[in-house]
Amino acid sequence: MRTAPAAVLYESRQPMVIEEVTVLPPQLGEVMVRMKAAGICHSDLHVIKGDLPMPCPIILGHEGAGIVEEVGAGVTSVKPGDHVIPIWRASCGRCHYCLTGKPALCDMGTEMRFTGMMPDGKTRFRNHRGDSIRHYAGVSTFSSLSTMPEAAVVKIDPEFPLWKAALIGCGVITGVGAVIHAAQVPPGSKVAVFGCGGIGLNIIQGARLVHCTQIIAVDTLAIKEGYARALGATHFIDASRQDPVQAIRDLTGGRGVDYAFEAVGLPQPIEQAYDSLRKGGTCVVSGICRGDARAAINVNQLVYAEKTLKGTLYGSTRPRIDLPHLIDMSKVGSLMLDELLTRTYRLEDINEGYAALERGEVARSLILWD
Repeated sequence: MRTAPAAVLYESRQPMVIEEVTVLPPQLGEVMVRMKAAGICHSDLHVIKGDLPMPCPIILGHEGAGIVEEVGAGVTSVKPGDHVIPIWRASCGRCHYCLTGKPALCDMGTEMRFTGMMPDGKTRFRNHRGDSIRHYAGVSTFSSLSTMPEAAVVKIDPEFPLWKAALIGCGVITGVGAVIHAAQVPPGSKVAVFGCGGIGLNIIQGARLVHCTQIIAVDTLAIKEGYARALGATHFIDASRQDPVQAIRDLTGGRGVDYAFEAVGLPQPIEQAYDSLRKGGTCVVSGICRGDARAAINVNQLVYAEKTLKGTLYGSTRPRIDLPHLIDMSKVGSLMLDELLTRTYRLEDINEGYAALERGEVARSLILWD
């Protein structure tokens, strides 16, 4: 058994506690990863605030990158020393969803996300009292050592910087994937992106990558304009000062956009994104909402305007294939990563990192270990 510093959430709506935890060794089909970078992502904030209830105590964190420290029996895809990105929706590779190209919907990842347990129904973390601590999304990247299923790691190029790999693991793959895989946006399209956080900025980046001619960023914080334009936005709408639906129609000659993306996780921007579409347009929702959230949609427009409303999880990607592709895109300079990183923190400052995220001060932040 090993010990490691971790950020433990003992109760929602309370700060995480930084403490040494015991990390049990990997069992059959498991690996232990020494984290080098972990993303401060809004999905974890939903759990911290109680919007998405999870049993506690739990170690959060689902976006990161690290080095394999130890492997359990039966592990064949990685070995100690390999650099990896954790997959926060691990997949079995055998079920209907995996075999039809939708691994993020695999029941394996779903169960770990909502139970906080490993596939055998147990945990690999203990606090100083010997109490079990649950895992988040099967990976718990806010522990400097984390035991997780082999199915939850992807081996990557050891020369690629681990902080960049951490950014790719959630925000980038989800946002870019929403454009390329979920919506399959063709070149020349006009798009609107509601919400310029980590996911929204990468939706903007995805729209740039597929050569959209109009990329309209929408946010209620004016500070987000600079981030959005740096990633490829051609226009910015401050939704706190004007009606974004009307503003989008004004920018598109009254017709509306071909594709609208919602990356906030609130009913109102979902409704606005849907309303900003042209006839025949598609609205893609990637924001994580409260469990009880409901949006009011004009259902007649599904018929008379032939609009499409759909959701996307993990950008509708295949992480084992698409994460290496994104790394290659970064190497040749088409995928922008330096522009995403606003701040870095030590683990002991993680609560301040989440406060800054909630205040809207950052594009993307990382916890870094030596």
